[in-house]
Amino acid sequence: MKRKRTLALLAAGAGATLVLTACGANSSNNSSGSQPAGSGGGGPKVGVILPETATSARWAGFDQPMLQAALTKAGLDPIIENAQGDNQKFSQYADSMLSQGVKVLIIAAPSGDVGATVERKAKQQGVPVIDYDRLNLGGSADYYVSFDNVRVGELQGTSLKEALAGKQGAQVIEVEGSPTDNNATLFHNGQENVVKPLYDSGALKLVASQAIDGWDNALGGNRFEQMLSANGGKVDGVLAANDGLAGAIITVLQKNGLAGKVPVTGQDASAAGLKAILQGTQYSTVFKPIQQEADATAQLAAALVKGDTAGADKIATATSKDPTGNRDVKSVLLTPQPITKNQVKTVVDQGYVKASEICTDTAAPVCAQLGIS
Repeated sequence: MKRKRTLALLAAGAGATLVLTACGANSSNNSSGSQPAGSGGGGPKVGVILPETATSARWAGFDQPMLQAALTKAGLDPIIENAQGDNQKFSQYADSMLSQGVKVLIIAAPSGDVGATVERKAKQQGVPVIDYDRLNLGGSADYYVSFDNVRVGELQGTSLKEALAGKQGAQVIEVEGSPTDNNATLFHNGQENVVKPLYDSGALKLVASQAIDGWDNALGGNRFEQMLSANGGKVDGVLAANDGLAGAIITVLQKNGLAGKVPVTGQDASAAGLKAILQGTQYSTVFKPIQQEADATAQLAAALVKGDTAGADKIATATSKDPTGNRDVKSVLLTPQPITKNQVKTVVDQGYVKASEICTDTAAPVCAQLGIS
């Protein structure tokens, strides 16, 4: 995985001023995670293609309903599909949306290569593209909306540093995201900003680091088990790139009598991840208020439909570097939040997760202590 930081922030961005509005439920009414028809509102059609639902609950549970509501509120008629990790299906959805005359295409691609290919097709037809959550390297998207993903990695590294404070030479295993997802590279770059000096000084010891194709949780668990076994069953901390991978890792730790003894990081503030934090088997996660991301995307799309690039530029005041395409992409980069046990209530209070989803079994008395209800 690349260790060079590939994201440059030139400004705090309009994201800090975006207001967090009412949040959707943690699960979609549509189990496929797809909304193939427009909302029927009669506004300009915009296409949205999300990447998958297998490795993260966020795409169907949060992004889809929040984008649907935000785009409709902006006077647009969204067509939303989910590629379910299939590059061919992603490309077919894009072709269909372009043939239907969408005025803007909003994409979170399963891989950067297919995202860049779709963007070339859209450009040929004069349809502006917004990279949503993931920047497609070598692509031609007009704008990019995401969280500060280097900062996400820094929060993960910082939480592990705090959890292992005073444990000189603590052994760390890193389980990273897909090498075809630029976000995974950025997360790792951010982690390195914190942990590499500790590795260099000997304060921490890096045992092994593995990127997981497709963010596959089962594969991540298997790879972690192999790395753990190769190290004689010893590990003091795990940098896991998201909550799905963290859950698979915790399962392996449980098999080895280590769950709750080894801090594990995560990301996405999923219900499973938050419950694991309350139970003490996961140390931290990173909360990204997705409603802010959906709102910023809707504002950009509404401006682009009108041809108002000046208005769009006022929203996207940050810049992200695309080293493959050797270009800067106008961006909205929002602020992620670290979550350990004492901050879980924040996510519940903002409506992203229900107390009933996480305050069960051994987590119930912890919820009572923290005032989560």
